[in-house]
Amino acid sequence: MSRMSDRLREAIEEEITTGKLLPGSRLDEAELAKRFKVSRTPIREALNLLLGEGLIEARPRRGAVVTRVTPQRLIEMFEVMAELEVMCAQLASRRMSEEELAAIESAHAACQGAVVARDADAYFYANERFHYAIYTASHNSFLFEQAAALQRKLRPYRRLQLRVRNRIQRSFDEHQAIVDALRSGTAEQLVTSVRNHVLVQGERFADLVSSLSRLDASAGDTDRTPALVGA
Repeated sequence: MSRMSDRLREAIEEEITTGKLLPGSRLDEAELAKRFKVSRTPIREALNLLLGEGLIEARPRRGAVVTRVTPQRLIEMFEVMAELEVMCAQLASRRMSEEELAAIESAHAACQGAVVARDADAYFYANERFHYAIYTASHNSFLFEQAAALQRKLRPYRRLQLRVRNRIQRSFDEHQAIVDALRSGTAEQLVTSVRNHVLVQGERFADLVSSLSRLDASAGDTDRTPALVGA
């Protein structure tokens, strides 16, 4: 794959994450090539990369579309994400250097600045830095790869969560609990803090389902997102 196709992948992924391309949206190669002022070859390569990441999917008679995830599937993905992040945090608490702890704290400080500014977009990117700093501090490259791959698939939905009123403040408070546990080396508190931060449950689940419903309506697609059984 060319560097051009990788840059295009990042650009299209960003549009999916920010909601410019909604779940269910069709990705037309010709339209994308015209918009990004490139040939269709790097666009096709970029779409293949996104297919591999699971952010888009190929559908009969429609071609490539932005993946729409059902609430049930989404909950399952967040459950796995929580356990991967717990593993990263546990290893980081034992293996991280002072410089790596400083990187985690720096990202946490950036999150605080975004909270004060009430800037959900700035918080989103600072939040990613925070989580990736913990992945790095785990010193397990395979675990880093798996956590990062699932993180990318969940990016649109993690961003959606931050649109909920007061969520960025609560997220920051949860980060603080994680940082405190990392500093103190309190294993049980660390596990609890990470799981509570990542898992989608209770009110957070209801808020996410509500946001998904609004996204579904915005997409204007007849293929509606089914509700979670038993919700």
